[in-house]
Amino acid sequence: MSLELSVVVLAAGMGTRMKSALPKVMHKVAGKPMVNHVIDAAAKLDAVKTMVVVGPDMPKLVEAVAPHPTFEQTDRLGTAHAVLAAKDGLLGLTGNVLVLYADSPLFTAETLKRLVDAREEGDHSVAVLGFRPDDPTGYGRLVTDAKTGMLTAIVEDKECDDAQRLINFCNSGVMCFRAEDMIATLEAIDNTNAKGEYYLTDAVEVARNNGKSCVAVEVDEAETLGVNSRPQLAAAEAILQDRLRITAMNEGATLIDPASVFLSADTKLGRDVIVEPNVVFGPGVTVGDNTVIKAFSHLESCVVGQGADIGPYARLRPGSEIGDGAKVGNFVEIKKAVIEDGAKVNHLSYIGDARVGAKANIGAGTITCNYDGYRKQHTDIGAGAFIGSNSSLVAPVEIGDGAIVGAGSTVTGKIDKDALVLTRAERTEKPGWAAAFRDKMRALTGKK
Repeated sequence: MSLELSVVVLAAGMGTRMKSALPKVMHKVAGKPMVNHVIDAAAKLDAVKTMVVVGPDMPKLVEAVAPHPTFEQTDRLGTAHAVLAAKDGLLGLTGNVLVLYADSPLFTAETLKRLVDAREEGDHSVAVLGFRPDDPTGYGRLVTDAKTGMLTAIVEDKECDDAQRLINFCNSGVMCFRAEDMIATLEAIDNTNAKGEYYLTDAVEVARNNGKSCVAVEVDEAETLGVNSRPQLAAAEAILQDRLRITAMNEGATLIDPASVFLSADTKLGRDVIVEPNVVFGPGVTVGDNTVIKAFSHLESCVVGQGADIGPYARLRPGSEIGDGAKVGNFVEIKKAVIEDGAKVNHLSYIGDARVGAKANIGAGTITCNYDGYRKQHTDIGAGAFIGSNSSLVAPVEIGDGAIVGAGSTVTGKIDKDALVLTRAERTEKPGWAAAFRDKMRALTGKK
């Protein structure tokens, strides 16, 4: 691929079968909206311009694809009509124009490059991605010349004659145009068909009638899945998760039970990371080398350093930064907090809006009381500090390096370096009181 590449992404569909107030293409696969998967695949081909065709009243979609320009298809009169909605953006383009569908998030950059390369190599007017399903019913058929192999027509399923219905080479919808021909080709398409729409697929017939060649490139069916319903969304998720798991393992991470680990499109796992079963990575997670993520943990928008030990049953919420060699143990929740190198938060704790200094130890059941109903306040725990079990740190609070907080304490304000703080109530003991109480209650209730 040597010529310039521009991209048009069609995203104006209503997606009524999704039964959702959200535009169909904004539904997420591997933590990212489908439309952004498509845009990101095109970006890997160094597209010089990417345009998105949207429907009326889709502000969330426009925001999601920014800074790429959008064009509105007010009346939905077919796929060719949708592409021409971006006519102002197509004017003056040279090289290649790739037309993609925002509800088809599984096409890889490698596949799209093969299509663009095939169009360039033969200087064809149009190149089309095709696939071979077990059952071609419902798909447009790609008709090719028996001698040359060139694409001669795309016939929609409802328009097929008996012979064409036997063809199992089908249209994926993805097309690449010679930019200089594109507008004239699209404007020559009419709507004399069963649906009365302007089919983008008719571009092949128009080009052929003008003496220009077209070509089809075969792709694996799994890449072609278009999402029009919730079951199809789940199918796309399953395919992409398998890809992400294989990539993670090929790049040096161990997934003990891959099928139970869920990754996001941007998850970054270092070398020799071990991920135990039933772990979920939300968007924005980076994990350093030699770290262990134990079973049933959930991580999102956080950074975990090298050699850390997370879980089991740990939750790392957005803004968490876990240092090298740090430990976040079972049933611990971290939110918008820095756990510095070698620090330990081993059990049953909540640390939010805080810093835990290097090699500090947080005892079981410790919580940072960071919210007063109106404001979030910060807790700062110094390096080497020791917080006894079942302590409540009422923010704002500052605990000096090496300080010790006795178990069961409720701490406010500032604690000096190397100090010991205890806030336990004075012990009261009444010998024999419990036995006398039981005797009294038995007499009153008649219960043993």
